[in-house]
Amino acid sequence: MQNRAAVMHGTHDVRLEDVPVPEPGPKEVLVEIRAVGVCGSDVHYYEEGRIGSFVVREPLILGHESMGTVVALGEDATKHEVGERVTLEPGVPDGTCRECRAGRYNLCPNVRFFATPPIDGAFTNYVSIHEDFAFSLPDELSDNAGALMEPLSVGIWACHKGKVTAGDHVLVTGAGPIGLLAMQVAFAQGATEVTITDVADERLEISRRLGATRVLNVAEEPPTETGLKADVLIECSGNERALGDGIRCVRPAGFAVVVGMGPNEETSVPLAFIQTSEITLTGTFRYANTYPTAIDLAATGKVDLDAMVTSHYGLSETEEALQASGKDPANVKPMVIPNGGS
Repeated sequence: MQNRAAVMHGTHDVRLEDVPVPEPGPKEVLVEIRAVGVCGSDVHYYEEGRIGSFVVREPLILGHESMGTVVALGEDATKHEVGERVTLEPGVPDGTCRECRAGRYNLCPNVRFFATPPIDGAFTNYVSIHEDFAFSLPDELSDNAGALMEPLSVGIWACHKGKVTAGDHVLVTGAGPIGLLAMQVAFAQGATEVTITDVADERLEISRRLGATRVLNVAEEPPTETGLKADVLIECSGNERALGDGIRCVRPAGFAVVVGMGPNEETSVPLAFIQTSEITLTGTFRYANTYPTAIDLAATGKVDLDAMVTSHYGLSETEEALQASGKDPANVKPMVIPNGGS
């Protein structure tokens, strides 16, 4: 059994190498990876070598949006069978800390999260993971869809934090993969209108195809000048102006949810507006207990994950995949297929 991996040695330096096949530990499964989505965080590490306080200091395998097939079971692993298709929740918490015991395991300070330094990710042939964080995939879902349960979970968590409900008008700022998925989840939860903004017409066109009620190029028309009013803001761009303008579009007693992570640790918000309108402003960090919901939304056709996929690359083309969205804004979700013959 050979295990090849696309290993990042530094910014703009990814090399295809042989690495050891992981040995599944107690209650772990060994998974042969079949599809991995390229996330914006992967691109940030590739371009900058860091995201905030997370710094790549030694060779690292990127990739955390993944699925595959169980090929071996560790001791006492009983939840899955060899040959089973599974989607992988990439963050395994310690299960014992204060946050885990309160059910907020996404805030566990000791979580081991794929492709977050120094933990290796899934741009490789094989990974091992605790059986509780591998979820069985129904046959009607493609490998691509299986890998995208991770970003779909981010969208589900964002809508949960924003308390999106029937009849809401939701404003999504940023038409990247997370914004597009948050939009679909909002509709699935009963929102009657979703406005989505971006600066790239190519992405706004994808938003329109996926069902956006209204699209807005904010480089040409700031949302604050359109009379737009929303019950919930889901900010997915990481842009300070998008956050400020978006908050100013929220109706009194509405919700503003910060999903996108910008380059700075601090940013400005219209505090007086937040106070006088009694807007609830909250951050999000990953998700918790969302994978069963994500699988159900995709399996029942309420969210179209296959429509998100715009290109495929072999493992040897991982570096090209990491560059793809930067070269072409319409290439929203590149996928790496590790066992696709490259």
